[in-house]
Amino acid sequence: MPFTIEEFRDLIRMLDERPEWRSELRRLVLTDELLALPAQMAELRVHTEQRFQELAAAQRRTEERVTELAVAQRRTEEQVAAVSAQLADLIQVVQTFSTDIGELKGRSLEGDYRTRVYAYFSRLARRAHALSPDELTSLLEDAIDRGALSEDQAEDVSLADVIVRGRRRSDGAEVFLVVEVSWGVGPQDVERATRRAALLAHTGPPALPVVAGKWVTPEAAQLARTQQVWQLTNGRAIRPE
Repeated sequence: MPFTIEEFRDLIRMLDERPEWRSELRRLVLTDELLALPAQMAELRVHTEQRFQELAAAQRRTEERVTELAVAQRRTEEQVAAVSAQLADLIQVVQTFSTDIGELKGRSLEGDYRTRVYAYFSRLARRAHALSPDELTSLLEDAIDRGALSEDQAEDVSLADVIVRGRRRSDGAEVFLVVEVSWGVGPQDVERATRRAALLAHTGPPALPVVAGKWVTPEAAQLARTQQVWQLTNGRAIRPE
């Protein structure tokens, strides 16, 4: 017998009036899987919310860690900058110290060449004599008075480390040795000796440029040969040729 619309309406009305019938009807109509969906959705919602909270907490921890790393990086950069500044200061101190030591060693060596004239210069000239400050002053003042040197030229010559007067071994003629002394002889020493010897030669006797030191750089040695400058290293004389 067909189920009429009126009967269907009567069924709906009875279900409204008897809620317990709705549950029983739902159990009969729906499968177990469908009936379990609301509970599963609720469980899924709880799990999702829990997982979201865990992810949010993990993100906060990550952000905190990133912040800590940024702070640590800034501290490291500041420390590196401080160390770099200290290293630069130390390098400057070492360079200054090295320069001072080099100057002291050069002055000590200059004193040796000034006082041990025969030992160092006997191969270059006989009766070698290092000019005293008074002798050099008198020589230069006379050259200025005669117009052989200007005051600036005389001042340049006066800055030579050692000036020696002697007799040339080849012919006995008077000769000057203009000596630039450095612990390590470089091209600038050769250039100064050449320039100052050329100026001193204006006073009359010829002047030979000489560089002296514990060692000579290859560049300075080559320049000395080119400009006809004597080299003295540890008492050993090397002719310009």
